[in-house]
Amino acid sequence: VYSGKLESAPGSVSQVREVAGQFLLVAKSLNVPVFLIGHVTKEGTLAGPKALEHIVDTVVYFEGERHHNHRILRAAKNRFGAANELGIFEMTSLGLVGVPNPSEVFLSERPIGASGSAVIAAMEGTRPMLIELQALVSSSKFGTGRRTVQGVEQNRVALLVAMLEKRVGLNLSGDDIYVNLVGGLDIDEPAIDLGIIAATVSSFRNIPLDQHTVVFGELGLAGEVRATSQAPARLREAARMGFKRVVMPKNNLAGLEPDDRLEVIGVRSVTDALDALF
Repeated sequence: VYSGKLESAPGSVSQVREVAGQFLLVAKSLNVPVFLIGHVTKEGTLAGPKALEHIVDTVVYFEGERHHNHRILRAAKNRFGAANELGIFEMTSLGLVGVPNPSEVFLSERPIGASGSAVIAAMEGTRPMLIELQALVSSSKFGTGRRTVQGVEQNRVALLVAMLEKRVGLNLSGDDIYVNLVGGLDIDEPAIDLGIIAATVSSFRNIPLDQHTVVFGELGLAGEVRATSQAPARLREAARMGFKRVVMPKNNLAGLEPDDRLEVIGVRSVTDALDALF
């Protein structure tokens, strides 16, 4: 799409600004929504001049992996609501069908009694989701352990493993560590730190976590467990899904309404968390 009023080439900054402005005028004058569909770069960002992102009201990414049936609609910018909101859809023979209960989908095939599996309470925008996070610790054949991750940030995992070695005394330098967030999601919020540690230690010790336990909390380099945002929403989701126990930051306990369905354990450090979990 380009405008014949301008002599510049299609796709240039002036063309993008002019065309987007015309679409904006149509949307405002007719009071109708207008969708502009483009493509992304290899880095996952919107291709083309950034002027387009500044003009439109909402930027939405449609994501998904070809090996999974689920597709994700993620709002990166929203002038009329919260950003980072998430919609999850399933690809079926009838087309895309909305998934009303993502937590149930992501936990439906969770192994019971297997070490290295933890359930985390994550937030995507204002939506709480319970997701299985798996870790596998195995001896390296090359002397120096590798860190392979999927769905979480690799540098974050390396940082947490280093903290675990220093503060807890586990020797993981000679082990390969694999971390996988089940379901094809990518979560980068720090509240999943405690889940990464729980799954890693569970695999290292070959001791399964309690199947009715949910964990969340940010970890610092000193081994402290820091408070996270929207703790009440995470607890409500855990109770709704039938979990009985939550290990979370102690600083989040203040002001929480009691829930008879949940045993809530507040921890201040990674050692306290591991004592509560194992």
